[in-house]
Amino acid sequence: MKLYHHPLSGHSHRARLFVSLLGLPHDLIEVDLKAGAHKSPEFLALNPFGQVPVLDDDGVVVADSNAILVYLAKKAGRADWLPEDPQGAAAVQRWLSVAAGDVAYGPAAARLITVFGAKYDADEVIARAHALLARLESRLSGQDWLAGGRPTIADVAIYSYVARAPEGNVDLSGYPAVTAFLRRLEELPGFVPFARTPVGLAA
Repeated sequence: MKLYHHPLSGHSHRARLFVSLLGLPHDLIEVDLKAGAHKSPEFLALNPFGQVPVLDDDGVVVADSNAILVYLAKKAGRADWLPEDPQGAAAVQRWLSVAAGDVAYGPAAARLITVFGAKYDADEVIARAHALLARLESRLSGQDWLAGGRPTIADVAIYSYVARAPEGNVDLSGYPAVTAFLRRLEELPGFVPFARTPVGLAA
């Protein structure tokens, strides 16, 4: 099993974190984004969208971080991480959609400005990040995990960019339930940290 990734990509970290939480043997292959390796013909043959991460499981190629989470949970037969019942599966899917939408256009976009020089409107994406954090705070004030009574891939999908939100000038100090959630996930066996970048509020 090969995981093509970049250490500063939160999407890559989702996949790397989950494969580690599952304890699955894998090889990490770093894709040099600065050199444009993700746009090379070889990489585009794996993922025509030219994005990391990409999982190559003995010839079965899966692109997109959330798709990789689903694939790995199914491959490992781990219904604890991805419930099979309709209500549980729907609850997880809801938060995967949040990860692909609100997280991507909030804390992830804010961090892209400071880490990669992306040309987003900082005030706009930081405001989106705080709107999301307020919703997460409300959800996590009454329960430990987003989609039920135990950790699921929903929590993995949300973690990386929220944990590094301060790098995008998004202050987490007003969200104690969110901060406690991040610490709980970091205490899980097999946790691997997301690389820190000394920018924004983390400088």
